[in-house]
Amino acid sequence: MSIVVMHVSKTMHPPGGATALIAVIGSQEIHELGYMLLIAPILSGSIIMLMIGLVVNNLSSNPKRHYPRYWF
Repeated sequence: MSIVVMHVSKTMHPPGGATALIAVIGSQEIHELGYMLLIAPILSGSIIMLMIGLVVNNLSSNPKRHYPRYWF
């Protein structure tokens, strides 16, 4: 369903489509993982990308690029 919606709306996102496809056509071991298959890679990937983004932006010499501007 997600691949069809992305195709119709012309907003293809290969990792999103691949995650949905793997969940549907995966082996029995993948089906037994249930929602953990989706939660673990998506959550860990999002946290890793956020940490890398924070480090890269805050190491920049351009003060307009620092994020978040105020930590507390």
